[in-house]
Amino acid sequence: MLKTLHIENYALIRQSDIDFAGGFVAITGETGAGKSILLGALGLLLGGRADVAVLADREHKCVVEARFDVEGLGLEPMFAEADVDYDPMLIVRREVLPSAKSRSFVNDTPVPLAFLRQLGERLVDIHSQHQTLTLLGSTFRLRLLDTVAASGKGGSADLDAYRSAFAVYTQLKRELEELTAEELRVRKEADYLQFQFDELSAARLQAGEQAALEQEANMLAHAGTIREGLAEAEGLMDDDSGSSSLSKLRQARSALQRVEAYQAGLSELANRLEVALIELDDIYAEVQSASEAVAYNPERLQEVDDRLSLLYRLEKKHAVESVEELIAIRDDIDGRLQSVATLDDRIHDLMEQVDKAFTAMQQAAVQLTASRRQAAQLLVANLTPLLADLGMAEAKFAVDIAEAETYGPHGHDEVSFLFNANRGGQMRDLSRVASGGELSRLMLAIKSVLTSRTLLPTIIFDEIDTGVSGDISVAVGGIMRRMAERMQVVAITHLPQIAAKAGQHLKVYKQIEGEQTVSRIRQLEAAERVQEVAVMLSSDPPTPAALQTAKELMQ
Repeated sequence: MLKTLHIENYALIRQSDIDFAGGFVAITGETGAGKSILLGALGLLLGGRADVAVLADREHKCVVEARFDVEGLGLEPMFAEADVDYDPMLIVRREVLPSAKSRSFVNDTPVPLAFLRQLGERLVDIHSQHQTLTLLGSTFRLRLLDTVAASGKGGSADLDAYRSAFAVYTQLKRELEELTAEELRVRKEADYLQFQFDELSAARLQAGEQAALEQEANMLAHAGTIREGLAEAEGLMDDDSGSSSLSKLRQARSALQRVEAYQAGLSELANRLEVALIELDDIYAEVQSASEAVAYNPERLQEVDDRLSLLYRLEKKHAVESVEELIAIRDDIDGRLQSVATLDDRIHDLMEQVDKAFTAMQQAAVQLTASRRQAAQLLVANLTPLLADLGMAEAKFAVDIAEAETYGPHGHDEVSFLFNANRGGQMRDLSRVASGGELSRLMLAIKSVLTSRTLLPTIIFDEIDTGVSGDISVAVGGIMRRMAERMQVVAITHLPQIAAKAGQHLKVYKQIEGEQTVSRIRQLEAAERVQEVAVMLSSDPPTPAALQTAKELMQ
């Protein structure tokens, strides 16, 4: 229930603090006094679009803040999921900055606008004049029946079951379409993929071979130079002349060995030279071996060059830089080719799943339709006496549920509202036969049925009494007062008969402050209420007869 509303710097409202009572609250005022501004501020608070045009003073921010009593509404899970502190006395605030940015807070915790809108749907139903036209829309009709059905024993189980089945079917169908498209695409390129795979397979690629081949090619291309270098090294290390490095080192070792007994330390030097000679002899042997292994082989060089040319060509073709990457491409192509072979089986399996999901969706839709038919009967039964109270005793209202052409997120039903306001007339689609006043009264009756079956704490009617007058307006006020026994009802009205039925009466008015026009709102006391209702009945000042009538209406 809405407890308080604070508005600051919003359109013509400079600052206003309003306390709302429970039950039935009427808001009246002359046309243009600012009643719609009040509603706009509340809409902004509950997630409406922010616009700097609402700022009366462009140098300061706009603030709209409200307190709601949400005890018993079951909002705790919603708050826990959003990680927002919960308190049964809820404080909601929306700010619009001069920069056009807006901020939203719930219990002083910043929240995204989506959360604010979701919360607003659980707190207040704002019924504006144009919303009556939603009666003519198929989506509203379906939701209406589902809301009535959800209030029964099954709750929203039938609708939830259908939505779940529809989601499964839609997902599987999308997967099947994607897989079928993939099969078509893959089959179109299968020949080219096979050619690429065959070419790479024929190359008998081996990891690491490119580096080895490049090294071998380099050796074969410089075989003569390598042999000359090795031969020179071999001659310098040892030869038959006795002047080579190894020969001289052996002589040095013998010289040390002859005198090592006569001086300390010479024996160690002789041993170290011995170790060096062993290592040098080994190096000499490997140089000899390497020299014998080097041979100029033009045939092998051609083979290596041809192999490298093949690898380089394949790498350039596939825009890679190594044999390992070519191997990865080959294996990937192989996998794609293998997947082509299994696509038919996968598509067949998925088609079976789609068929099963469609059958499950069909069955859920049938159950949902049955639930809606029961709800339609209940809706008609509840609306009939209300329409009689609203001066349409001869009116007939019916719900026609037909099979839709396709299955959609809301089921497989097309719902039409049939209406006839006069005895003996033909039932026709509501959009073709109902006047504006009849639509308003019908929507009020529907809202009365809905609010009796939901936990919504507050409903706001914005001049739903359009096209209503006389005794009918008294009946409208009576229905609103009965609705207010279950919830808070706020009615913005021009009709004194409706305002007289309220438990709290707020008046919106304009006044001049300096060079500016501002809107004000205040609560009327008992005597002021009589005066206001009388003015609405006649003129300002009211006639004695109007004052007497106002008192009678308020009894």
